[in-house]
Amino acid sequence: MENGSVYNETTEPQVKSPRRPFGCTLRHLWGWRLPTKALQAILSLLAVICEEVVEDCIKCSGLYFFEFTSCSAFLLSLLILCVYCTDVYETCGEDKVQRVNFWAMPTIGAFFLLASIVLAATSAESAVEKAACTFGFLASAAFLSETMIEYFHSRKQNVNRRSENPGNTQCATEDQPLNKQS
Repeated sequence: MENGSVYNETTEPQVKSPRRPFGCTLRHLWGWRLPTKALQAILSLLAVICEEVVEDCIKCSGLYFFEFTSCSAFLLSLLILCVYCTDVYETCGEDKVQRVNFWAMPTIGAFFLLASIVLAATSAESAVEKAACTFGFLASAAFLSETMIEYFHSRKQNVNRRSENPGNTQCATEDQPLNKQS
């Protein structure tokens, strides 16, 4: 009553959670996901670097397509990695992030595979082009393998949910008649 109010405070002040440095955390990148995401970014970067070192090209359209695809894959993999490691994950919500990741990875992997095939078909067979092509195939395998792992992981969770709660089995109390007959 010191401040003239007849009411007491009914809620406690909200305690702020401790801030992480730069808002970064690895708690959403559990198990196999962190090495896979890091491998995707590293292989994409190596493909970009090798492609940029190419000095001469005979059919440059394949090299340009590979350049666009590898650079886009690298930037998108970094973006998704940043979403997983920052507060954006909580802001967007786990379901949305998982859904975007589930559809982005096979798309990036398919385009990277296509670009690697086109580069292999149109390259001048220089060592740097072969290295870029190799890193392109490895990066596309990393993107597509995450898709496969995620697919089988989600199927396993669905099977476990069904076995824990089968829809058409009756509980013991539901099996009993409503009126007891003597």
